[in-house]
Amino acid sequence: MCSTGDFKLHDHQGSTGSLSREVTMTSFAFLDLVGNIERLDPFVSSFVIPRIVDVWTPPQYEKDKDQKFAVLYMHDGQNLFDPSTSKMSHVDWGIDETITQLMCESKIRPTIVVGVWSTEKRMLEYMPQKLPHTLAFHQMVFQMKRQEKGELNSDNYLKFMVEELKPYIDAHFRTLPDVSNTFIMGSSMGGLISLYALCEYPQVFFGAGCVSTHFPIGRGITLKYLQDHLPDPETHKFYFDYGTKTLDRTYETYQNKADKILKDNGFIINENWITRKFEGHIHSETDWRKRVHIPLEFLLKE
Repeated sequence: MCSTGDFKLHDHQGSTGSLSREVTMTSFAFLDLVGNIERLDPFVSSFVIPRIVDVWTPPQYEKDKDQKFAVLYMHDGQNLFDPSTSKMSHVDWGIDETITQLMCESKIRPTIVVGVWSTEKRMLEYMPQKLPHTLAFHQMVFQMKRQEKGELNSDNYLKFMVEELKPYIDAHFRTLPDVSNTFIMGSSMGGLISLYALCEYPQVFFGAGCVSTHFPIGRGITLKYLQDHLPDPETHKFYFDYGTKTLDRTYETYQNKADKILKDNGFIINENWITRKFEGHIHSETDWRKRVHIPLEFLLKE
């Protein structure tokens, strides 16, 4: 029988050379959270502005002190575990319940989740940077700069994750740090940056979960980047999906183009790549929560 365990919030401090960081514990309540949360607040970076990082460990992390875990890095971390911090829909992804259940059913490998909170620079940090400099690209960047008052910064965001956050997590938690046990996932713009991360750092990430990927931005300009930068299909995997209502109703045409690029570059459907269409689903945590078990099982299966 699966055990849900109790929620605990820890102040995680450690000293491993340059990785030493002082982390402030914030007191708040989670409803029905399964497993434990260790909050790194703030996580200070040399590349991006400080932010909260939540590290979720499943109940068995505390039970077996010798066991090591794969790591799933997720964007928009404020939306993953606690509905009170999920400001758009007031519904969280239910990641803790879903991963715990999948682990109990032996459908996925033992996994911890690192939830990286987004900031007021979300668009600038999540929009892939190494794109063809077309008119559509420049128009898009100009609009983002006006809206979020800054420069496109996704390359530095990925440096923060790869050069600062991942080493810290591997030093302070019982992880399996190799590429075959390191994954990344997000929705909407978080889907774009997850795709970009796998293409830019195939030596770090094994698979990317791209939920309701916001391909239409910049008139689909990310597709041109994807065509020339896909990782080796022999050693990596992608998950894509989309709904059919609200913002997601604009995604199918672009996703079909992405699927053709994947197929033309050696990715095989249902083996190292999945694309799923969900009729009636909207662009919201409400529906992402309903189907999150599908990308988790595909990416994290042993």
